[in-house]
Amino acid sequence: MATNTFILVLSCDDKPGIVAAVTTELAGLGANIAESSQFWDRHTNSFFMRIAFQAPDGMLRDDVERALRPAVDRFQMRITLTEAARKPKIIILVSKFDHALLHLLYQIRVGWLNAEVAAIVCNHEDSRRTAELEAIPYHHLPVSKINKAEQEEKLLRLTQEAGADLVVLARYMQVFSDNLSKRLYGKAINIHHSFLPSFKGAKPYHQAHERGVKLIGATAHYVTSDLDEGPIIEQETERVSHALTAEDFVASGRDIESRVLARAVKLHLERRVMLNGHKTVVFS
Repeated sequence: MATNTFILVLSCDDKPGIVAAVTTELAGLGANIAESSQFWDRHTNSFFMRIAFQAPDGMLRDDVERALRPAVDRFQMRITLTEAARKPKIIILVSKFDHALLHLLYQIRVGWLNAEVAAIVCNHEDSRRTAELEAIPYHHLPVSKINKAEQEEKLLRLTQEAGADLVVLARYMQVFSDNLSKRLYGKAINIHHSFLPSFKGAKPYHQAHERGVKLIGATAHYVTSDLDEGPIIEQETERVSHALTAEDFVASGRDIESRVLARAVKLHLERRVMLNGHKTVVFS
């Protein structure tokens, strides 16, 4: 019998019977659970759950939501139900460094990332050729102090018109305003280098090399008005040594940034990331 695969994510205050209530309703629909993950945050008494399940052919999302309504109302759940077959749309923002952009496009091309790139937005012209080769709409939106609000409004309008599920900052070297950060909260992912100690400003890898660090890395996180301090989704570090040059640091950093961003995007698109205050719950 043919089936439809759905992904259900939910959160609520923790109480006895949540899992039983949800799975009982799904069983009543004739659904088969393929994957289930859950987490109880003891500090906030918050419960998080992700279930991937197969429903009988012809069953619509409205049918599932209707069946789950008693459990949702009983436990005051916040739920999101998506069809796994639906290909999410993303918009990629990039500046001059295109390594993270190219890695994302490759992972989409080979099918590891299930996504459609609705547009590439750049504050320079550097990636136009890449967009043309991939047959992706390209939007050149140069940003200055004078036109920042206007260009952000264009970006927001583009995400709405494209029906984008996610905005990806693939080394986009512009800081979102508080207004845009709030309007895209939970729907925009950024990648940045992360070291101990932190190095801000120009040429961070060169700064790290000068300080003789032994670890370099990258962090993918949701965008907030606090620069590079949003809820963390994914991270990776790599050991380096005194024998490496600053250029070696940069090369390793490019690789790490590309991998970490792609993994974060995949986790988000597969509905495996749930916001928990200033943190995230990630069901890998």
